Amino acid sequence: MSAVAKTIKREPFENYAPSPVRKAALEAKAAEPPPYIRARAPEWLSRVIGPVIGIALFIGLWALLAASSPNLPGPAKTWVSAVQVFGDPFYRKGPNDQGIGWNVLNSLSRVGIGFGLAALIGIPLGFMVGRFRFLSDMSAPIISLLRPVSPLAWLPIGLLVFKAANPAAIWVIFISSIWPMIINTAAGVRQVPQDYLNVARVLNLSEWKVFTRILFPAVLPYMMTGVRLAMGVAWLVIVAAEMLTGGVGIGFWVWDEWNNLNVEHIIIAIFTVGVIGLLLEQLLLLVARRFEYE
Repeated sequence: MSAVAKTIKREPFENYAPSPVRKAALEAKAAEPPPYIRARAPEWLSRVIGPVIGIALFIGLWALLAASSPNLPGPAKTWVSAVQVFGDPFYRKGPNDQGIGWNVLNSLSRVGIGFGLAALIGIPLGFMVGRFRFLSDMSAPIISLLRPVSPLAWLPIGLLVFKAANPAAIWVIFISSIWPMIINTAAGVRQVPQDYLNVARVLNLSEWKVFTRILFPAVLPYMMTGVRLAMGVAWLVIVAAEMLTGGVGIGFWVWDEWNNLNVEHIIIAIFTVGVIGLLLEQLLLLVARRFEYE
């Protein structure tokens, strides 16, 4: 060994300051759990544990509230009533005494008619509002004025015009769900790059070809967002509308059970409305993914 090599002092490892990148990599590696821990906690398990804990906490809180309030039925008592209710959901004992299945189907039919009419008018109107500046300026104050109005404020107008409860409820669904479709569809049309429209103008494409080849594929995600929002509003409004108009429907069933002081059935109706709303949203998500453009 040379004399120069003998005179070199070996510094401790800690004295060598690593670069920022090296330091960040070391910290990230130290933060990673050991392999045996990662094997014990796969990703799917963490996704399952979270919802299970949330549902358990919800049921526990519900049980505590029921124990402190004698008028509020607990989870066990509500479950027993739910088994009875869904054991025969399609019975008929008169015009106002029918199973929960008939009430749900009647509510879904009203929502389907009102929502379908809103889509039939709102989506094409949204395309026109987004496409033509003059029409957008003309409709902007009307939409801004009418959109914040409470859905139930339209119910007396429906009763006055149609003079019947069922068309009035459909009218409330229609007028409440049309605004998200118009607004989101028009916003999607405005997001289309102007260069695309300029090329279409140079090629002398007709409005129909501009719609089918340029606008519709680009606007579809915005349009489906508006449809999902409108469906949520429609299903939310139908319960309140039926509570006021009567007839066969899930909203009327809630009000009728309240008059009978049957709180268990009211809670069952609340969960039923929530589950059906969730299923409708998931169905629309599947439709949106089916028509999604890569």
